[in-house]
Amino acid sequence: MTFPKTFLAGAVAFAVSIVVSMPAAFAQTPASSASMAGMDMSAANGSQGDSASTKEFQAADHSMMSGMSGVEYTGDVDHDFVAHMIPHHQGAVAMAKVELKYGKDAKLRALAKEIIASQDKEIAFMKRWLATHPQKK
Repeated sequence: MTFPKTFLAGAVAFAVSIVVSMPAAFAQTPASSASMAGMDMSAANGSQGDSASTKEFQAADHSMMSGMSGVEYTGDVDHDFVAHMIPHHQGAVAMAKVELKYGKDAKLRALAKEIIASQDKEIAFMKRWLATHPQKK
């Protein structure tokens, strides 16, 4: 497996673990910190720099976490998986665009382009799937 595919596979596995653990994390934290429960976000809050790229990464993070936490769990594992993965993939695309805008490393820029292409295709597939598979009640 090539590095980008290995990296992407690892990122997806990590994302699934985050999505699966989110309900417990939200139940145990105050609303103000729920979107980043259990994570040291001091660096994300500007203490490590207020560069334009940092601000764009923070916006992407916030949008992704809000998107995932804004989707109610239905008990239908297929629906819940897709509904939560769409905003996660959208966050990955947004972060990859920040890399393309500010990044200098040729390999990371190439990876960012691959992430955008693959995640856009997956987002389109998941949206089509949701449209053709009504939520089970």
